Amino acid sequence: MGINNLILANLDNPPELERVYRRDPDAFKQAFSYAWERMPDSRVLAVWHARLHFKETAHTEKTSSLQMDFIVMGLLAILAGICTRTLMYFVEQEAVAPINLIFGIMPFMAAFFAYKNAPNKRVIYTIASLFAISIVYVNILPLEQTDGILLAYLHLPVFLWMLVGLAFAGDEYKAGAARLAYLKFNGEFGVLYAIMAICGMILTVLTMQLFRFAGVDISEFYFENVVLLGAVALAIVAAYLVTRNLKLAKNIAPYIARVFSPLVLVTLAVYLVTVIGVGQNPFLDRDFLLVFNGVLLSVLAVTIFSITERGTNEQKNVSDYINCALIALALIIDSVALSAIVFRLSSYGITPNRLAVLGINLLIWANLIWVMLSYLRFLRNRAGASTIQDAVTKYLPVYGLWAAVVAFMFPLIF
Repeated sequence: MGINNLILANLDNPPELERVYRRDPDAFKQAFSYAWERMPDSRVLAVWHARLHFKETAHTEKTSSLQMDFIVMGLLAILAGICTRTLMYFVEQEAVAPINLIFGIMPFMAAFFAYKNAPNKRVIYTIASLFAISIVYVNILPLEQTDGILLAYLHLPVFLWMLVGLAFAGDEYKAGAARLAYLKFNGEFGVLYAIMAICGMILTVLTMQLFRFAGVDISEFYFENVVLLGAVALAIVAAYLVTRNLKLAKNIAPYIARVFSPLVLVTLAVYLVTVIGVGQNPFLDRDFLLVFNGVLLSVLAVTIFSITERGTNEQKNVSDYINCALIALALIIDSVALSAIVFRLSSYGITPNRLAVLGINLLIWANLIWVMLSYLRFLRNRAGASTIQDAVTKYLPVYGLWAAVVAFMFPLIF
């Protein structure tokens, strides 16, 4: 029986029509016009007509959207590269502080996400005005490297990172799912950027060697222009590729999280035992206390990365117990660090550095407690995995608020 007759003969048998379609979609679409002409009043054929033609329309719209996204990405990548190179010139002339280089990347990433998500005007105006205030504020600060100003430089990128997240989430910025998606984006972005950066390094080495063989030294020009522009533009390109649901980053990121979590756990445990064995004292050794806090931030980053990469519907597994152990170790480190900071504050007085470190350690300690309690509830089957992710996503604005306080208030107070 021809496919034309098969369509007409199975109008009352939807499963068989679906099987005919899946066997040869192209032949089905060609034969469908014959059946549609014979029975234009058929409700079944009307549904199939809408389905087939809607797919074609959707495909056209998707292709058009893809082309437009690519053009916008390309323009923003070029503008980001030019802006960063211009800022680098003024940095080299010591006319502006090096922190200004971050404005060659962050605003353009925010602009790309704002274009993609089309948030309401209130969100757009908020993002634009806060970026503008940040640029003006940084450039009215003295160029001298005081503790308060250095802390502002260290915390401002965190605040701007939150603004990029606001553009990423758009009108859904209050939703936990949007914040979780932003954290996942950062993990996948990091993986993809690193892969492409390695490829760029290989290309750079080959280019240097080729010109060196020709007796021409282009290293200074190449690094100041091509490498700098490429590194900045690559951030916009990587963001674009991740938003296109590139399978490479999405498939690799969860495995990286599962591999790194146990490695970090073992390394951290060995490190703590070694520290105790050699008698290092964070209460008296300032540099060691800074290293201790660096380890804490690294563990927090790995834990958050691992949590965001686990599926909400995924059953508990070995990775969850490893994460729980990591959080417990991080809490021990943070508790020791907090005790050392309080000791130094009471013994040596208040300084902007000690106050800033105390604040971030208190915030991390509270966040770790929340995550640990959520994990324990999950492992005891008293809550779902979403509870753990909520403990991460709902706390994000607190870090952004503290970063804003340090960046904008500490240089004025101290």
